[in-house]
Amino acid sequence: MDESDLTAVPKLATKAMLRHDGVRDVELLLLPERVVLLNKSGAAILRLCDGSRTVRELVAQLEHDFEATDLANDVVTFLKDARGRGWVVVT
Repeated sequence: MDESDLTAVPKLATKAMLRHDGVRDVELLLLPERVVLLNKSGAAILRLCDGSRTVRELVAQLEHDFEATDLANDVVTFLKDARGRGWVVVT
């Protein structure tokens, strides 16, 4: 992971929306003609992608929320995949 990964500012893509399905108690990512079922950590990462935080700040918040350490590589890997799928954009 390089330094630019941690200073990037991810934002949920305009076409994507996060929703909680209360009936099934699951987190969903709604995209045109597609719905993605998210696990807890994926939903937590995407929920923080509001265009106001760097990846480093996301990692710090997630480590605090989940009482964990060393999440940077996992978060960067997830965000790179999410960007490739068009779920997030990075500035």
